[in-house]
Amino acid sequence: MKLLIIDDEPTIVETIETKFRREGYTTFTADSAEEGMRLFRRVKPDLVILDIMLPQRSGFDFCRAVRKESSTPILMVSARGDETDRIKGLELGADDYVVKPFNLSELVARVKAILRRATGEPVREVIERGNLRIDPRSHEAWLEGETLTLSPKEFALLYFLASNPGHVFSRETLLDRVWGRDAFVSARTVDVHVRWLRTRIESAPDEPVRILTVRGVGYKFAA
Repeated sequence: MKLLIIDDEPTIVETIETKFRREGYTTFTADSAEEGMRLFRRVKPDLVILDIMLPQRSGFDFCRAVRKESSTPILMVSARGDETDRIKGLELGADDYVVKPFNLSELVARVKAILRRATGEPVREVIERGNLRIDPRSHEAWLEGETLTLSPKEFALLYFLASNPGHVFSRETLLDRVWGRDAFVSARTVDVHVRWLRTRIESAPDEPVRILTVRGVGYKFAA
C-alpha cells in the first residue's frame, strides 16, 4: 500500500515514514500542499496522512482540492485539537483526524482501519430512491443524473441508510455498521457526515426530506 505523508516538520515526517516502512508500506513525502498535490497525482497513493498547518496553503485547502477529483482516504493530523478544526476537516471529506502528539501505534491502527473499510467488498445491489441512484459496484451516486462527489464514508453511510428506508438507526449502530468496531471515532462523526450528505442530496438541507432525524434516537432514510 502506498502512503503520502504531507507535513512540514522534518522530524515528524521521518518518524512517521520510518514507522510505516517497517510496517511494509511504501511512503512518499511532501512538505507543502503544492508538492503534495503533484505527488498525489503522480503516485496515486492509497491513503494520505495530512498535516493541517502547512506553509502557504493549508491542509484544508489540499483536502478540498483532492475531494474535487478523488475519494482517496485522508487522515488529518494537527497540533490543534479544537473541535471546530475536527469538524471542518470531516466536513471537507477527511476520513479521520488525529491530534499531535500522537502515539505511533495508534496512528498505524487508524490507517489500517481506514484502509480496511475503504477496500472492503461492497454489497452489489444498485439502489434507486426517486431521483437518487446509488451504485456500489462503481462506488458512484447520482442525483437527477448529476454525479455526487462523496468521500468513502459519506458513500457508505448513504448506501447503508438508503438500503434500509424507514428504519431508524442510532449513532452507535451507524458507527458500528459503517465505520466498523475498530474505528477510533465518536458519535459526533455521524452527525457531521449526515450534515454533509444533506448538503449534497437535499434541496433544503435545513429541512431534509430524505435523511431524517428522529429526536433522541438517531437517523433514518425516508421510506
